Amino acid sequence: MLRNGGQLLVKCLLALGAQKGFGVPGESYLAVLDALHDTVGKLDYVVCRNEGGASFMAAAYGKLTGKPGICFVTRGPGATNAAIGVHTAMQDSSPMILFVGQVGTDMKGREAFQEVDYKATFGTVAKWAVEIDQVERIPEIVSRAWTTAISGRPGPVVIALPEDMLTSLTEKEPLSGPAELIEAAPSAAAMQRMSAILSQARRPVILYGGCNWAEGSAKHLQAFAEASDIPVVSVFRYQDQYDNSSVTFCGEAGVGMAASVKELLRDADVILAINNRFGENSTNGYTLFDVPQPRQRIIHVHGSDLEIGKVYRPELGIHAGPNAFAEALGALAPAKGPWADWRAKGRAAYEAGFELKDLPSPVDMGRITAHLRAILPDDVILTNGAGNFTVWPNKFFKFGPKARLLAPQSGAMGYGVPAAVAAKVAFPERTVVCFAGDGDFQMNCQELATALQHGAQPIILLLNNGIYGTIRAHQERHYPARVSGTEMVNPDFVALARAYGFHAERVAATADFAAAFERALASETGALLDLDISPEALTPQQTLSEMRQAALAKKENA
Repeated sequence: MLRNGGQLLVKCLLALGAQKGFGVPGESYLAVLDALHDTVGKLDYVVCRNEGGASFMAAAYGKLTGKPGICFVTRGPGATNAAIGVHTAMQDSSPMILFVGQVGTDMKGREAFQEVDYKATFGTVAKWAVEIDQVERIPEIVSRAWTTAISGRPGPVVIALPEDMLTSLTEKEPLSGPAELIEAAPSAAAMQRMSAILSQARRPVILYGGCNWAEGSAKHLQAFAEASDIPVVSVFRYQDQYDNSSVTFCGEAGVGMAASVKELLRDADVILAINNRFGENSTNGYTLFDVPQPRQRIIHVHGSDLEIGKVYRPELGIHAGPNAFAEALGALAPAKGPWADWRAKGRAAYEAGFELKDLPSPVDMGRITAHLRAILPDDVILTNGAGNFTVWPNKFFKFGPKARLLAPQSGAMGYGVPAAVAAKVAFPERTVVCFAGDGDFQMNCQELATALQHGAQPIILLLNNGIYGTIRAHQERHYPARVSGTEMVNPDFVALARAYGFHAERVAATADFAAAFERALASETGALLDLDISPEALTPQQTLSEMRQAALAKKENA
């Protein structure tokens, strides 16, 4: 049976288990779009408004589901727009495949219209970048891409699709189905050596990360931690992978790291690091552990051998996936060591971090977040992009075993809205709440149209303070009273959201929030609540004026 490259590609994706694809249409992959005409209800094409939004959706979908998030974009500008999602997926270790249209093979190398060398452009950003020049190789390369995206350290793959390759006819058969991949598992000797090191500890810590935890695996990790009474810390924006109500959970190692978490990691004598890559944020700029030989005894467990010893030389490296390792932990019968006070101190500091004084703002986010902790369903999905506002979903929400957080380790603004749309596409029955600053929201607010078109409308809490808050904070600390480029004149967000079919209202006082949020939950078309936030309430612990005064005093005393 003859079929063109576009049809072969789509049939391969169906066989592998792809169900959703996010993208913006382009003439460079018309054959793929034509093939997707016949897959509605099996492999749905989610039409987005900007390639950056589409790639964020794919990255978030991969992070949430564990399957590669699929994205289709056109050549040249489409691909460069989509690069932000590829970079985000890489730093998040999220599985993703970006398909990019390409000029015909007979035009390559001439700087043809919208021509880009994708292997060169994405070679250092993606896990793998490749171009399919022969239609017969589509099954081979798509199969390898899928496996590459989900195995070892998950990540993004970029595949370029020359236009004439997609229209070429072939008798090549599509893939028959997905391969079953079994995670690398720890050996008995490795588990014995790990147990021996932990038995010698006086101040142990478990540091975990990554999105590729299977349902139930965290229970094994939690059972081990609680049985041994070891404090547990998540890396930046992965606190949702462990039940925060456990007495062993002591916080998140990320941007704005609490002093108590820094102390735990710095003063630990043994760190069991599971599925984390020791990034800048989880190490406080690589200051908590000496490079390359830490003072702490490091046991580093990772599904990719390339991560073990990449930054820090561990005393024990264990090449194992997080789920296989957690299962092995579940088979142990650990005893509690002499560190009960150590763990209790870390937990008490974590709990104390939720205690806040009233903030100088018409809408007090400390009180708002406390209300949300009390009323949101157990399986809520929270999303956010980047900015000072992210402290609220990241530091002031307790994630139970069913709740999820979609937030970029890359610090990319504009991620929250597309991620929320992707979450509603994946799980339309679940409550999805996006936290967005006014600057962050405007990076991808056009994707509200995607939400409208596909019936995937989340609740958006828009923290509107009229400034680029993170940069303003840095500005006031380093160049006090010299405001430059950080103030914004905003549109009527309520009118904008209503134009996209959302329920929307302005919340001007803390006391008005509970009723407004109840109406948002009841809305069948999603909701946007425009929250009146004072620039003074820039951080939970220090006002903008206090930042400025402290910086001015420091300059005067210098």
